[in-house]
Amino acid sequence: MSALSLAPRALYEEVAELLRQRIFQRELEPGSWIDELKLAEAYGISRTPLREALKVLAAEGLVTMKVRRGAYVTEVSEKDLSDVYHLLSLLESDAAGVVARVATDAEMDELKTLHTELEAAASDRDRFFALNERFHMRLLEIADNRWRNQMVADLRKVMKLNRHNSLFKAGRIEESLAEHRAIMKALAARDPKATSVRMREHFSNGLEAAV
Repeated sequence: MSALSLAPRALYEEVAELLRQRIFQRELEPGSWIDELKLAEAYGISRTPLREALKVLAAEGLVTMKVRRGAYVTEVSEKDLSDVYHLLSLLESDAAGVVARVATDAEMDELKTLHTELEAAASDRDRFFALNERFHMRLLEIADNRWRNQMVADLRKVMKLNRHNSLFKAGRIEESLAEHRAIMKALAARDPKATSVRMREHFSNGLEAAV
């Protein structure tokens, strides 16, 4: 009985992930209308799990529901980006300071390995973006505050709506790498204050490139 009751939930979550990735990959462009009937037919499902999936994405900020008009992929304004980067800067700079203080040597080695992989991926934009996110999320995991982690995960989903206009601007990858080197240097020195400052600078520069 319990297995049957879980099936609808698993289905709408699976559909939500499919749509989430299509949004991140720009198959569904910001501002575009989401054709529920067409998608339901394409996925071979009823509109009920699709609508539940859209509610999940709306809660994440990736989809905007408009009265009598349906669902649209969210368009991110400059104010939205500024607000998101501001909150990420506060949350991740705090986490970075914690990591400088509490990370084990093994955890520091993990971050160093991720940074090395990031350096090697400078010519592959998609891989660079994925590794960059892994580095930031691993740092948050080490800081070990699940409430902060959840907030950052949701904010980063919204930030991804604008990724092609920020990290991928000419020269931004090189700048981002230089900022990561400064963060790693502060982490290696076990200097919480310097690490927090370097992380805030990283987000401030990221915002400038995004708008």
